[in-house]
Amino acid sequence: MKYNPIDSKLFVKNRKKFMAQMKPKSIAVFNSNDIYPIGADSAMPFEQHRNIFYLTGADQEETILVLFPDAFDPKHREVLFVRETNEHIAVWEGEKLTKERGTEVSGIETVYWLTDFDKVFFDLMTEAETIYFDTNEHYRQAVETETREDRFIKKCKADYPAHQWAKSFPIMQDIRGVKEPEELALMQEACNITEKGFRRLLGFVKPGVWEYEIEAELLHEFVRNRSKGFAYTPIIASGYNANVLHYIENNQQCKDGDVILMDVAAEYANYSSDLSRSIPVSGKFTKRQRDVYDAVLRVKNDATKMLVPGTLWGEYHKEVGELMTSELLGLGLLDKADVQNQDKNWPAYKKYFMHGTSHHIGLNTHDYGDLKTPMKANMVFTVEPGIYIPNENLGIRLEDDVVIQEKGEPFNLMANIPIEADEIEELMQAK
Repeated sequence: MKYNPIDSKLFVKNRKKFMAQMKPKSIAVFNSNDIYPIGADSAMPFEQHRNIFYLTGADQEETILVLFPDAFDPKHREVLFVRETNEHIAVWEGEKLTKERGTEVSGIETVYWLTDFDKVFFDLMTEAETIYFDTNEHYRQAVETETREDRFIKKCKADYPAHQWAKSFPIMQDIRGVKEPEELALMQEACNITEKGFRRLLGFVKPGVWEYEIEAELLHEFVRNRSKGFAYTPIIASGYNANVLHYIENNQQCKDGDVILMDVAAEYANYSSDLSRSIPVSGKFTKRQRDVYDAVLRVKNDATKMLVPGTLWGEYHKEVGELMTSELLGLGLLDKADVQNQDKNWPAYKKYFMHGTSHHIGLNTHDYGDLKTPMKANMVFTVEPGIYIPNENLGIRLEDDVVIQEKGEPFNLMANIPIEADEIEELMQAK
């Protein structure tokens, strides 16, 4: 891995939090992701399932974690299974986790080869009454591929029909939503790398540059700072393209007079950052562009202040909608009649700001975290309002990642990344 080693104490803490919520005589199993084929002998780069990484730090395929707090034998209360390595694998694929290295990374004393899984698991299931399955119930999930976890669940239900079943997701959503200090430090590093990429761009962008060239500049800066690259598919949308919320082609030339909306950020150690900035191709906003930009920035700043312990996600978005409505009236994009006659289920402001303002962020860009209970300290949220005006070839979105504090306003992990229009223009014109 490119990232620096992570202290196993983080994963020890995470497992303790999960096991504290397990039922008596229950066992939980977490599988790594598959390596997905492209065709012929090619495969996509491996991405570890975030749950098993959160609990073990093991960033390797064909890995299984078993948690069984009530196991008769204390050494089987936490068990990590890894693929057996050998000289052939070392030559062709590189070093894999040995049993000793598995313990160092995860803090788990009992590490077996994966070939021992069926035998050990059968023995443990004779003691267990309930098994926790790691189902994906994230509110944004739309998975069609059968995963390694799906296959395990099918087999387990067939082999152990008399056991009770439970879901890991509610526990994971609860504990992953609130970050440990070590996690916040990793996320800060991801944001710091993102800052380096963005500052690099401010000296690079000019009329005639292509969107994919901007993407290449970012990737260069991210990878040279120990990131695998983008935390999510980058959006580099100039001019009209900014009105396509998930524009990812990045194949158009940036023209003088246009604004580029960039939703691009680095990952670090599997933790995401999530940044949006909008900059003028020429290095200077027009008056209209500046007016829209400042309106979005005011909404972002005011929305950020609302992210405090006790805030309800749904109510928060309603209040942000009211802020945006006021700004759109000021810009002449809405009038009083539009607001008076609006559909409460699709308010007038949604014509120009149709997406949500905030989501959890962490090991996933749209991370686990409860949205139906009051916000808590050390939850990390994005704040990303936008205004999109297709008939003006203009879209502005501004986004930072912030940590909710016990008291006061959130801590902005991206506070050092330029956002004020004057600073953006100054840095672009200094090139």
